[in-house]
Amino acid sequence: MKEDSYYATGRRKESTARVWLTPGKGEIEVNGKSLLEHFKRETLKMLIEQPLEITEASGSYNINATVRGGGLSGQAGALRLGISRALLKASEDFKPPLKRAGFLTRDPRMVERKKPGQPKARKRFQFSKR
Repeated sequence: MKEDSYYATGRRKESTARVWLTPGKGEIEVNGKSLLEHFKRETLKMLIEQPLEITEASGSYNINATVRGGGLSGQAGALRLGISRALLKASEDFKPPLKRAGFLTRDPRMVERKKPGQPKARKRFQFSKR
């Protein structure tokens, strides 16, 4: 890519987002579609744009991202982390507000695995005394 382009990866649950940040007008493209076209929900759009708003970089960078795996919520979380990390590469001045907001921390929560002989991860079959 170009010299003034910044790349970062974000992950959440089973989702992975690859993010390229380039100086521009603030257009966000995910998997070749616009942001609302891919994520559909306004709340997910707000979640994704949080790092840009907190660093006041909303209209100054174009974002091109590819997102794979998981559901929409996990993809949105992965994209938020990827954007935050890319902004950090763009300028170290963004670190204090991003860190204070908790956008540089990967959310470690994962779906618990299903145990053998059980219907779900924690659910047990009904106990029968007789």
